[in-house]
Amino acid sequence: MYSWVMDAPRTDGSEVSAFDAASANTPRVGLIISKSVGRAVDRHRVARRLRHVARDVLADLAPREHLVIRALPGSNGATSDELGTQLRTGLRSIHRAAGAMR
Repeated sequence: MYSWVMDAPRTDGSEVSAFDAASANTPRVGLIISKSVGRAVDRHRVARRLRHVARDVLADLAPREHLVIRALPGSNGATSDELGTQLRTGLRSIHRAAGAMR
């Protein structure tokens, strides 16, 4: 999962990329915060914001769904509202694509 997130091209221009995999009994969320996001203080701030917005989307995840959120450099300047909007948009896109594949 990690290598897919890191190697996947970004085409939508958002600062957050997401990937899900159904392989556990409960929804799980993981974060990837690269050093390119900024100093340690900046990375921790982004991680706190992403954990907060991820809690809001847990109810939208299937019981066995895993979600990996990769923060990109622009996420350092993004507000929690902007990150939340991007996360929800990305999650809807993933679920639409998964529905079309079933």
